[in-house]
Amino acid sequence: MLEQIFTITFFTAFFSATVRMAVPLAYAALGEVFLERAGILNIGMEGVMLGGAFFSFAGAFYSNNLFIGLICGMLGGCVVSLIHGFLCIKLSQNQSVSGIALNIFMLGVTSFGYRLMSEGQSYQQIEPFATIKIPLLGDIPLIGDALFNQDILTYCVYVLIVIAIVFYKKTAAGLAFSSIGEHPASADAAGISVYKYQWIAIIVNGILGGIGGAVLVLVQTGKFSENMVSGRGYIALAAVILGRYTPLGSFGAALVFGGANALQIRLQALGVPLPTQALAMLPYIVTLIALLGSIGRSNEPESLSKPYVRGSR
Repeated sequence: MLEQIFTITFFTAFFSATVRMAVPLAYAALGEVFLERAGILNIGMEGVMLGGAFFSFAGAFYSNNLFIGLICGMLGGCVVSLIHGFLCIKLSQNQSVSGIALNIFMLGVTSFGYRLMSEGQSYQQIEPFATIKIPLLGDIPLIGDALFNQDILTYCVYVLIVIAIVFYKKTAAGLAFSSIGEHPASADAAGISVYKYQWIAIIVNGILGGIGGAVLVLVQTGKFSENMVSGRGYIALAAVILGRYTPLGSFGAALVFGGANALQIRLQALGVPLPTQALAMLPYIVTLIALLGSIGRSNEPESLSKPYVRGSR
């Protein structure tokens, strides 16, 4: 068994699976970073990702076009996030309760929608995005296949991480979003439109979370199944906390959680003599350990999850 594990072949496959498993988490975590830095908590990322997964599948299935499916997934995630925004920005309701309600609501909506789609059809499948190998870089031992022999959505997340880092560190708009999450009243007094920026953050959160769900369909499986997100929305929230509310840190945390998921799959494939349920628990155990390890080191925005009401004290 150990001889099979400590091989170049095993680690190459493991690193590739790690990146593949981390990409949907990275999209969702990046969207959540953007929203939380504007002071809004969206526990409903599970629902956002479910919306993205279902509507991307429906769009791609009926149009026979993956890019139309991707747009539908972005719109599906955006609609779910906008509902959250309406409740939390417009009506100043409890953000945690709104997120949990959206998760339950979207689980029912997507399950019902898929049953309507699949009525009278035993199996529905679409052809996912193909991988694109970057010459030379894709041939680097161990990491080349993992990083540079991937699909277009994986390459896009690399670019988005870099853009997000530059956005927060080098632009006035990035500083405005961060100031809203820390002291919205002060930002408002300085002439920053708090509500406008929060609505923009809601839209970005929905689009990126929707892409995260769409990756599961358009890249990894080629099909939709009920509750296929399976807790990834919550793991994305944990990645934001572990990554200290930064784009790069959240991406690193997504890789950690993706690696835990990839490891349990590889160990099952090798026939490790452990119950499959115990191996399936591994990503969530790693999530809990990582959160315990981050106690006392949080960089949480000061006004996170506190509804802002102009003029209130």
